[in-house]
Amino acid sequence: MRGKVFMAAQDPRPLIGEPLAIDLLNTRWMHEGVRQDLLESTDGLAVWLAAPTVATELRDHPVRADAATLNAVRQARAALTELVDTPETPTGRANLNAVLEHGSVRLTLTAEGPTQTVEIDSAAWYPAWAAAENYLRLLADRPERLRPCANPACILHFYDVSKNGTRRWCSMTGCGNRAKASRHYARHRQS
Repeated sequence: MRGKVFMAAQDPRPLIGEPLAIDLLNTRWMHEGVRQDLLESTDGLAVWLAAPTVATELRDHPVRADAATLNAVRQARAALTELVDTPETPTGRANLNAVLEHGSVRLTLTAEGPTQTVEIDSAAWYPAWAAAENYLRLLADRPERLRPCANPACILHFYDVSKNGTRRWCSMTGCGNRAKASRHYARHRQS
């Protein structure tokens, strides 16, 4: 049975503010050993769409938290999860490409200079398409910086923007702190 620890008005996730694709992956997390899923309902979708990073990315396209958008976002998350967990999988690539087929970028030259316009089949697909497109940008930039948390009990991901690229934990206040405390306890137990 899945627990539900969120209310529609607040974002309960332990890690927010990652790039859009990673933020979508992180709509699933563990809480006291139970997997949580923000995208179980359109209420949870509304919470995700209102998250600051997500809202900023999607500001140019009005999006509704409805069943069609929820279905599209879940499809994108499933494809991203498969690609991050097993990058070599052809089905993950095919599933991500299926999401990307719902939109495109039109390049034009205006009097003000070059512009890009995103064209989407329907507004319901925009958040899913934007997350898939964001994943491609992350891969083009620094694919080795897209990582799962080093805590085996954690299912969160992050994009490492640290200067030396050695981040291991989804957050130092959560998983990183627990790992440090565990090592400290083990050292003092042996003495």
